[in-house]
Amino acid sequence: MGRELANEEEQPRPDDKVRGPGRRLHGAIAHKLGTDILSGKYVPGDILGGEIAVAEELKVSRSAYREAIQVLTAKGLVASRPKAGTRVLPRDRWNLLDPDVLGWAFAGEPDVEFVRSLFELRAIVEPAAARLAAARRDKADLKAMKDALAAMRRHTLTTEAGRAADRDFHNVILQATQNDALKVLSASIGAAVNWTTQFKQRSRALPRNPIPDHVRVYDAIAAGDSNAAAEAMNVLVDLALEDTRSSMES
Repeated sequence: MGRELANEEEQPRPDDKVRGPGRRLHGAIAHKLGTDILSGKYVPGDILGGEIAVAEELKVSRSAYREAIQVLTAKGLVASRPKAGTRVLPRDRWNLLDPDVLGWAFAGEPDVEFVRSLFELRAIVEPAAARLAAARRDKADLKAMKDALAAMRRHTLTTEAGRAADRDFHNVILQATQNDALKVLSASIGAAVNWTTQFKQRSRALPRNPIPDHVRVYDAIAAGDSNAAAEAMNVLVDLALEDTRSSMES
């Protein structure tokens, strides 16, 4: 693991001048520990190893390890106290909608109940957002949705570019609601869409093409038909859950 983290530090990235190697290294440590917590290697109540011991085990500096713990603390996964160490917090304290935490959950084999809860959240939020978007969208919103659909068709959802366009599509709908509280959820909903789509493709190709489902949502929003937009989004989320269940069972 130490060498793996060292490699993470050595690999250049386009934003190295902004982030710096220390930032990349503590991000790699946070990813490792976060994945371990979300996968159940560490459970609520467990104490992570001491700063010196863990830093030596991972072959990283103590300062990089401390920064990684600060990241996990900010996301509600752990709490650190002098002498008591760093303890994994109860699951209801975790910020499960944080895009990083969602990524850590899907880095391994995500809990089936957690996947179901994400779809329940989407089924509550997204149809209502589509309803509002149909009434409040402007020309820029429609263009952004149309561009996202074009990119989804061009790249397909088997590629990162296609999945990024899928995220954009869902994000634009939340932005088009003109509701600040819903806009805050855009990063979380987008991450949930991305990771569940990747998850569905782990063991086999997507069971069907979901792009026509997105087109029906767009058409209803473009027509200003709030009821049709909500229904189309409800069907989209339901079918996505059905596809995910199918992937879990295969």
